[in-house]
Amino acid sequence: MPRVAAIDCGTNSLRLLVADVDPAAGSLVDLERTMEIVRLGQGVDRTGRFAPEALERTFAVCREYAQKIKAHGVEHVRFAATSASRDAANRDEFLGGVREILGVEPEVITGDQEAEYSFTGATRELAGRADLAGPYLVVDIGGGSTEFVVGDDRVRAARSVDIGCVRMTERHLVRDGVVSDPPEPAQIDAIRADVEAALDVAARDVPLAEARTLVGLAGSVTTVAGIALGLPEYDSAAIHHSRVSRDQVSEISRSLLAAGHAERAAIPVMHPGRVDVIGSGALILLAIMERTGAHEVVVSEHDILDGVAYKAAEAVESDH
Repeated sequence: MPRVAAIDCGTNSLRLLVADVDPAAGSLVDLERTMEIVRLGQGVDRTGRFAPEALERTFAVCREYAQKIKAHGVEHVRFAATSASRDAANRDEFLGGVREILGVEPEVITGDQEAEYSFTGATRELAGRADLAGPYLVVDIGGGSTEFVVGDDRVRAARSVDIGCVRMTERHLVRDGVVSDPPEPAQIDAIRADVEAALDVAARDVPLAEARTLVGLAGSVTTVAGIALGLPEYDSAAIHHSRVSRDQVSEISRSLLAAGHAERAAIPVMHPGRVDVIGSGALILLAIMERTGAHEVVVSEHDILDGVAYKAAEAVESDH
């Protein structure tokens, strides 16, 4: 099996997966899976540019990942950059830095590509499971955007919209550079209005209510799942394919938005980089479940990162 490295650079996080992959069999064996919060999209919604400090945080983690990739003897590296990298005016500075550090050409993927990779990563291992039957609606709630993908064994419809936990927090919960803790009802209402408008847009292309199984991806969803499970620490194995009811998501969303920074930071499964944005992320998830009529969300730890790894392995096999 080809040994590949996949890097997913989002608005909030930078993630690395090193794995041995068999694309034909749909099998993927993790050798290393790690995530760092770099907040690359800091201020992009407001300024349209990457902040110097955000670039440096991202480059520092890229250097760490380059060492890990070398140590594992990886055959092929694929670097996928998503929402923030599509929006920033100075993205060439970012792309050049990544190219210099990792020696690969970063791929700024479109919303449709992001949707396809997310769907592949999240659903390839669900095939044949009677309890999690298709069609699937895969929802990837990122920092700057959210992807909606409907399909069975392949993508039937997809749409990316500009709502994400970082974007909503910066747009509605930050005043004079400080996050409101807790937010005021009017601020929460403003987030809901933006999310509902984005769902209207997504629904033009994606039949949101037709799927039998809602699959939720990315840090906001997995953190909500960890809270629902009452985990004493973040445990990806326990979270993967767990099911969280809409009532649970509603209660967790309410409590997160009513809490202050210290209370959220004290939650055992909370990554420090998500403390300020998790309320917005949970609210986005709740709005999606209400709009689609989903009674529960199946949480997947396998997502766009796994989809990128499958693509990297296919590239290796085609070269051979």
